Amino acid sequence: MGAIAVITTVGTEQEANELAEELLGRRLAACVNIVSGVRSIYRWQGRICKDSEYLLVIKSMEEEVDEISATIKKLHSYELPEVLAIPIQHADERFLGWIAECVDKSPIEDDDSDDDLESGDRPA
Repeated sequence: MGAIAVITTVGTEQEANELAEELLGRRLAACVNIVSGVRSIYRWQGRICKDSEYLLVIKSMEEEVDEISATIKKLHSYELPEVLAIPIQHADERFLGWIAECVDKSPIEDDDSDDDLESGDRPA
C-alpha cells in the first residue's frame, strides 16, 4: 500500500485545526497542511454558493483512508464533506518512509523524542 494525500475543506480555522490535531493524535496522518484563503464556488441544493474555506491536505497511507474518512465525517460541520484520496507518486523515498513511520501504530519505546523540535525541523 502506498502513500496518499487526502483533501477536504472546512469553513473555519478552528475546525481545520481541530480536525488536523485529531488526525495526528490518532496517528492517521503524518502531516496536515492547512491552506487559508480558499474561495469555493459550487452548486448545492439547486443553488450556486460562494464560500471562503480552509483546504486541508492530509498526508497518510492508503490503509488509513477509511478511518480518515470516518473521522472527517464524524467531526465535520458540513452535511456532505469532501473527502478525496489521491495517490502520492514520484516522491522521495525518505519522505514516503517518514509518512509510513508516522502513521505506524506499532508500540515504540520513545514516541515523544521529537516533540520539542521547532516547525522548521520537520518535513511537511
